[in-house]
Amino acid sequence: MNLSCGIVGLPNVGKSTLFNALLSRQVADAQNYPFCTIEPNTGIVEVPDLRLGRLAKTSQSKKIVPSAIKFVDIAGLVKGASKGEGLGNKFLSHIREVNLVIHILRAFEDEDIARAGSEGPEQDYDIIITELCLADLATIEKQREPKGIVDKEIKARWQVIEKIRKELEKGVPARDVGLTKEEVALINDLNFITLKKEIVVLNVSESDLSRKDEIVEKYSKWDPIVVCAKVEEDLIGLTGDEKKEYLKEVGIDSSGLEKLIKKSHETLGLIDFLTTGEMETRAWTIKAGTSAKEAASAIHSDISDGFIRAAVTSVEDYVGHDGWKGLREKGKVRFEGKEYEVKDGDVIEFFHN
Repeated sequence: MNLSCGIVGLPNVGKSTLFNALLSRQVADAQNYPFCTIEPNTGIVEVPDLRLGRLAKTSQSKKIVPSAIKFVDIAGLVKGASKGEGLGNKFLSHIREVNLVIHILRAFEDEDIARAGSEGPEQDYDIIITELCLADLATIEKQREPKGIVDKEIKARWQVIEKIRKELEKGVPARDVGLTKEEVALINDLNFITLKKEIVVLNVSESDLSRKDEIVEKYSKWDPIVVCAKVEEDLIGLTGDEKKEYLKEVGIDSSGLEKLIKKSHETLGLIDFLTTGEMETRAWTIKAGTSAKEAASAIHSDISDGFIRAAVTSVEDYVGHDGWKGLREKGKVRFEGKEYEVKDGDVIEFFHN
């Protein structure tokens, strides 16, 4: 799945610090992925999954290969970006290329770090959304209303464009217009920035981490993830036990970036099915709703083409029955056909010609 998440925000909100912390989680064996060329502002990051370790232990796997997700550190936005201010053109071109927008908002006080236009989470978010709405309006301005007798689909497409235009002029992103799947399909070629899914991240001070639930409640309209860029940076290089101890000291039980990675994966509509054996235990990323036959192509097209059936079980059953052999002896293996809809966490063995 060559899908990517773009990290955006005003200057000096902690965007690059968080991105650098993400890079410390980068998948080392990056050439296994179709987007293996990593630019300085791009990272392929491991999706945390405790299930893999449990399967690998049972199968005595030689290696573990997690699923991965691509993050892009996009140039900082400033007011007027839609008109080319700052690095506006570069910002807009990069953000059009990603599938998910992650807004980093400054929610910390530090007199040593210039605000550079940042006023507060809500004001900063409004600046970003306004610029993205203006950019989408500029895209619409390039479209021409169809005249005379035109195809029914062309007419319907223009009606959707007009529907989006009216809301954008009010500052309402295209994703909040309430478009049907059919309407979205009609204007997909325009690649509206505000139609992309989003996640809001609040970068707080270390002292505010212990009250993150209160902060989430205050900004509940965004369902935000609360992180502290400084803490995430400090976690780089620590061992598992050292990380647990440090997180305990600052009053939290897990890394905010781990939650961000997982939520990004979910928001993109992605799930993982798992394969395991002596050679390796691996997570394979597919779109939710994918059939068993389609999922097999994530491993190799030949497996999909020659698909016969799939043996499916859960991590709990696989571990509890000591692997495929134990499952078969107990009659616990479930066989599914090509139309079976693969679920997140399914452990699968494919049978094929």
